[in-house]
Amino acid sequence: MRIVNQLRIALLAAWLGVAIYFSAVVAPGAFGVLRSFSLPNAGEIAGTIVTRTLYVVNLSGLFVSLLLLVTAFVVKRYHGRASFILLNGLLLVVAVSTAVGEWVIAAKMRGLRAEMHGQIDQVSLNDPNRIAFAALHGYSVAALSVAMIAALVVIALMILSRPTPVSPAE
Repeated sequence: MRIVNQLRIALLAAWLGVAIYFSAVVAPGAFGVLRSFSLPNAGEIAGTIVTRTLYVVNLSGLFVSLLLLVTAFVVKRYHGRASFILLNGLLLVVAVSTAVGEWVIAAKMRGLRAEMHGQIDQVSLNDPNRIAFAALHGYSVAALSVAMIAALVVIALMILSRPTPVSPAE
């Protein structure tokens, strides 16, 4: 069973690494590189790249967290009751945050981009759609950040876990 716990840690750590790489390298890199070419629609192109990449990050976060929730019973003996509840509650936070990030927040952002006809860079900063888009971007960053922090705490709990002794009556 220890190998199952190690595989679970590896899966979540891999997702967390991807999410950190996306946040620290992919998203800012796409905007920075494309804007360096002074294209009139650099933000729209970069946003399209980031949106497609974020879809994979969110979908994989949802999939991994749900997989870990389904397999939690296999490694239950590695956790005390409170730790087990906390761990699974945090995995639920990862699942909900990534799902909301993709199918609520990102969906609304895609709708606003369509309303602006792919011309976000040319839309006035005072435009209600642009203001709403910026607010949604902040919510998207917050949702992914919450999922990443929850995943980090889960990984720490999983690493620090020890098998609980089994009583002779069991």
